[in-house]
Amino acid sequence: MSTYIIHPIVVGTKIFDKGMMTYQHDYGTPYTIPIYAWYLEGGDKKILVDTGEMHPVVSEDREKAIGGKIYTLEDGLARFQLTPEDIDVVIHTHLHSDHCENDYKCTNARFYIHEQELKTISNPHPLDYRYVEDFIFEIREAGQIEVVKKDGELLPGISVMHTPAHSPGGMTIFIDTAKGKTAITGFCVIRENFEPPVQVTAMEMEVIPPGTNINSYDAYNMMLKVRDMADYIIPLHEPEFASIDAV
Repeated sequence: MSTYIIHPIVVGTKIFDKGMMTYQHDYGTPYTIPIYAWYLEGGDKKILVDTGEMHPVVSEDREKAIGGKIYTLEDGLARFQLTPEDIDVVIHTHLHSDHCENDYKCTNARFYIHEQELKTISNPHPLDYRYVEDFIFEIREAGQIEVVKKDGELLPGISVMHTPAHSPGGMTIFIDTAKGKTAITGFCVIRENFEPPVQVTAMEMEVIPPGTNINSYDAYNMMLKVRDMADYIIPLHEPEFASIDAV
């Protein structure tokens, strides 16, 4: 059985209202999130989960806010003696632009994307401006996309589950690691979504749905399912991973 080390690479940031992460909670609080590409070390393939922003803003104040360095994809991969062309597999949590802007650089990779996400990026709802179909143009034209139609194992030690909490085709990735079954969430949340403060748990809520979701009730239930299936959870935009080299 393959086990992996997960390396967080910060390839962008966003500064916005915290309520964009925490549904019905902490609105009006400025918050900075890191945007990650996750390099999975192990097995016989070089694997990324998401590819991040093409032109990340690199500034002292943003790095201080997240507690770590911000890289271009090239510079981030160079830490592991890799280039984007070396990547064999990219697994996408979803196709909002900040998660796929560097896809075109990974010219030798196969891209695993849920079928519903591919449908949505071609015809997004007007409310969801985060989809930009141009960012997958090159990989689609080159025939690099593997369409995911069902839950299950993609590669030894790596499986996916459709979790449309934040986007219609969002996928949570379960990875076998030294910590056990580790989940990189297929929806945009931080640690607080899974570990709410007392003012939230006092209302008998176990988790906080993503601040932007397609159905808040379903999102809540999906978060509980992911929580209960995983030994360790990596919330997709949690700042704590910006300062560490490996999970």
